[in-house]
Amino acid sequence: MSTIPAPHAQTGLDGGVLAPAGPALGDILALLGDRSTLARQPRFRIEEADGPAALDPYRRLRRQAFVEEQGLFDGHDLDDRDDDPRTLVLVARDRDGCVVGGVRLGPADDGPDIGWWTGGRLVVARHARGPQGIGAALVRAACARAESEGALRFEATVQACNEPLFQRLGWRRVRPVAVAGSPHVLMRRPIGRIGAQASATKAALGPLLAGLAPGGSGFVGDDGAPVPGSDLVAACDAIVPSMVERDPEWAGWCSVLVNVNDLSAMGATPVGLLDALGAPDASHAARVLAGLRRAAVAYGIPVLGGHTQLGVPAALSVTALGRTGHPVPGGGGRPGHRVRLTADLGGGWRSGYRGRQWDSTTRRRTDELRAMLGAVGATRPAAAKDVSMAGIAGTLGMLAEASGCAAVLDIAAMPRPQDAAMGDWLTCFPGFAMLTADIPGRAPLPAGPATGAVCGELVSGQGVGLRWPDGEITEAVTGPVTGMGTA
Repeated sequence: MSTIPAPHAQTGLDGGVLAPAGPALGDILALLGDRSTLARQPRFRIEEADGPAALDPYRRLRRQAFVEEQGLFDGHDLDDRDDDPRTLVLVARDRDGCVVGGVRLGPADDGPDIGWWTGGRLVVARHARGPQGIGAALVRAACARAESEGALRFEATVQACNEPLFQRLGWRRVRPVAVAGSPHVLMRRPIGRIGAQASATKAALGPLLAGLAPGGSGFVGDDGAPVPGSDLVAACDAIVPSMVERDPEWAGWCSVLVNVNDLSAMGATPVGLLDALGAPDASHAARVLAGLRRAAVAYGIPVLGGHTQLGVPAALSVTALGRTGHPVPGGGGRPGHRVRLTADLGGGWRSGYRGRQWDSTTRRRTDELRAMLGAVGATRPAAAKDVSMAGIAGTLGMLAEASGCAAVLDIAAMPRPQDAAMGDWLTCFPGFAMLTADIPGRAPLPAGPATGAVCGELVSGQGVGLRWPDGEITEAVTGPVTGMGTA
């Protein structure tokens, strides 16, 4: 494990991650006689070490602190993490540009980066310890960088005397450990990215829809709604107005995509679409409809009609109709059922939506798209939901909530594109991705070009946990996602 030894007399915690000043700013201010602004300049700045000029002094500080000063290591403190090309080093420089502290961070495992990162080798020069708060600022910067790289689990082993520092910075104690014969504590930084997204996109639904019971008995909170007295299933989705405004063709495509995915999750075969479009002018409306028409042709689904209004703010909503005699519920899972993710990993991030929207569908042929849409209907699992804007983990929380249980997601077993960081993949809109739950041993979905794997299970309780290769489970969603209850 990585070690973050104690920087002895360091006490200040009020230092933050300070932006670097321009290299010539101090000279300019001095020439102008602006001494008050000079006095307010940051006492240090934090930046990524980009070569030997920063790494060498950082490693000298480590040797001075951990070998010569504290005697934790014999000769040097270098290890295989220093040789890992994925390891990042952040250094603190004083006003003169001298390295006065640093910390390293990177993936914990030797294999593919699955979003489990560790920090270590936090050090502050002896003369720079104290009220400047350099150590605390380095820890904050490491947390921010790890999350920006898609980490969902971030840990460090710290000397026992440094535990209060990390607790004040929001870290949680996991368990005591020993490193180099010295008492340490494994600490974990809570990362609430998944829970925050699920709450922002879905938490208001329960109170808002109370008494409406959308979907009807057994299908409350489902992706589509069975039409009573028929074999029809209806689904309706609106596109975020800002997306309709800035990216009208993509909005038109997505209005078809999200609705046919909803029908697919219930095992229904799409039969037609209705659109309601508002646009500031005919030119903008034509761009939206061009994207909608292109998607309808690609999926082989007719546009039955709709409504168009000009001279109004951009807005788009589409209703899709499908047929099935036996709709698959989103809340049909039970504890002990295995969770399978089936996703189209082709394509890449949509331009302008990196880390948020994965686009594979615009590259697919009609037969490939139809194969994916028919997968749930062909196998009829106990429960199914297509991944919505709540992301993979948030949508799994919705399936578990509707099923009256909780879920655990095995991070290392989950299908994922190589170009997607784990944090992005679990929270993005992934184009085509279907979560299903069923008894162990059930056949995979015959979803054409999509990739599927069993990557979790339903369990008693509430929420969603992430299970890591070492057996640890971290919280992703702590309770119900929508508040709508069981189906």
